[in-house]
Amino acid sequence: MKYITIFCGSATGNDPVYAEQAALLGEALVKRGYGIVYGAGKVGLMGTVADSVLRAGGEVVGIIPEFLKIKELLHTGITKTYVVKSMEERKTLMNELCNAVITLPGGFGTMDEYFELLTLGQLSRHRKPVALLNT
Repeated sequence: MKYITIFCGSATGNDPVYAEQAALLGEALVKRGYGIVYGAGKVGLMGTVADSVLRAGGEVVGIIPEFLKIKELLHTGITKTYVVKSMEERKTLMNELCNAVITLPGGFGTMDEYFELLTLGQLSRHRKPVALLNT
């Protein structure tokens, strides 16, 4: 199975279009034969994209640090969950499991994940496409 890592917020943002586009993205990825790797939350855009992939019959792999299991409200209905020790481990495993990255709206954590993968690509630590979905 090929996976796309999705970086996005644990909130839905201030415009319903963000959640609408997250759901459409999830459906589109499944139609093209992809599952997703994401932060394992059941709320906000994370929950929206995960639920849309599951409804479409796709696979959802969540990766969450132990300390965020409660704060981000762990999604217990996904295909597979990895619980790691740190944010650094989370980002490393997300990168290892995916074929590409798409970033949706989010906060500082989302941007940190996005810029780290951009930087690693620039340093030739991976050759995966890294995209920012401009909703």
